[in-house]
Amino acid sequence: MPEFIPSSRSSLGTDAARNLVHTAKSVPQMQSISSRWLLRILPWVQVAGGTYRVNRRLTCTLGDGRVEFETIGSRIQVVPQELREIPLLRDFTDNEVLTALSGAFDQREAAAGEVIAHAGQQRDQVVLVAHGKVDRTGTGDYDTPVSHGMLTDGDYFGEQSLAGAAPWEFTFTAATPCTLLVLERGAFEQIAARAPHLRTHIEESAARPRPRTNRRGEADIEIASGHHGESVVPSTFVDYEASPREYPLHVAQSVLRIHTRVADLYNGPMDQTEQQLRLTVEALRERQEHEMINHPEFGLLPNADRTQRISTRTGPPTPDDMDELLSMRRQTKFFLAHRRTIAAFARECTRAGITEPGTEFDGHHVFAWRGVPFLPCNKIPISEHLTSSVIALRTGEDNGGVIGLHQTGIPDEYEPSLSVRFMGIDDKAVISYLASAYYSVAVLLPSALGVLENAEVGHYDGAGDR
Repeated sequence: MPEFIPSSRSSLGTDAARNLVHTAKSVPQMQSISSRWLLRILPWVQVAGGTYRVNRRLTCTLGDGRVEFETIGSRIQVVPQELREIPLLRDFTDNEVLTALSGAFDQREAAAGEVIAHAGQQRDQVVLVAHGKVDRTGTGDYDTPVSHGMLTDGDYFGEQSLAGAAPWEFTFTAATPCTLLVLERGAFEQIAARAPHLRTHIEESAARPRPRTNRRGEADIEIASGHHGESVVPSTFVDYEASPREYPLHVAQSVLRIHTRVADLYNGPMDQTEQQLRLTVEALRERQEHEMINHPEFGLLPNADRTQRISTRTGPPTPDDMDELLSMRRQTKFFLAHRRTIAAFARECTRAGITEPGTEFDGHHVFAWRGVPFLPCNKIPISEHLTSSVIALRTGEDNGGVIGLHQTGIPDEYEPSLSVRFMGIDDKAVISYLASAYYSVAVLLPSALGVLENAEVGHYDGAGDR
């Protein structure tokens, strides 16, 4: 018989004891759940018919977009049809001539600090900024340089040279290494000689009187003021856009599948169906916020108005950049940015010796600038070159701001504008539920949404020197 060896333990071990007890458990955790501030701060508007129409005054501003480029081998070329974004070429429909113009642009590189065009010199070329930043400066009332804004990818200048030679109004300097596409006046004249209708179109466009507009590009409302006696009071009317933009509700969906054996037997102490559904809804809401930021049709980043986009001047987001973004609209309520962008801005504040106390918002102490809370949003992308964007928002229908769109009261509603519908049980005894979230986001006035672009988030030089 084997020799009996007594155990040195004098009581029941914990490993064996655990076989007789219930363990305390957490609900299933999910790392991808974020704060989703955008969904929390937007005022949500009921859209009973599934579509929201934004009526605006007629806007007369044309040709204020950006041109786009394509890369062919090592050569960058402007997309021919994108040349219509230049005001003098707006509505020019001859694609063959546009293709010839596109091919006539020469690709050039400009080093940081290089002057591309001097104010007062003869303007004899059209310049497209394919990559980089160009500073546009003039002379102020006190003979000091005054910046008139930064031009970035897709911007252009010198388009008036197509209508005739004239002096440059500003000096254009490469703020960073730049890739430029340049159309010389001579090359344009050669194409125009072969296509007389091109020259005719440009001459008519240049001679066409511009409609009277306000500073936002809306048709003027005639008003008399400061007159005396029986002066003639002008008559007027307010014109509307003939084809206002409509925002249909979009949908994010998923089919949740649960085996009946799991749903029947493994429900204590937590309901399996409830937990599966909870995490599925979290994923739907995450996708909803991502689409509201990035969707090409209605997302905030792709659909911000061209006039409400600015670029950082030196790379990282600085207090000067944020002040300029803030000054572009009334009643800015929130900034949205990636956490790394907020950290980059905080470093620049430290570098400038600025201490921002932050603010209390919705029970949280958050970073702020000029009293406007900075809310983190991980749906704002960071590019491979470590640049990102900051979104500035004015919200609410009464303010002509940004609003969320949804429809409540839908069948099988689980949360507002989110339904969970039973789809049946298949021949493998698997239950299916269709989870659907309906949503969109609308910008009532262009000035309600601003974007600071090309903010470098990996810049550390000089931070903390003080």
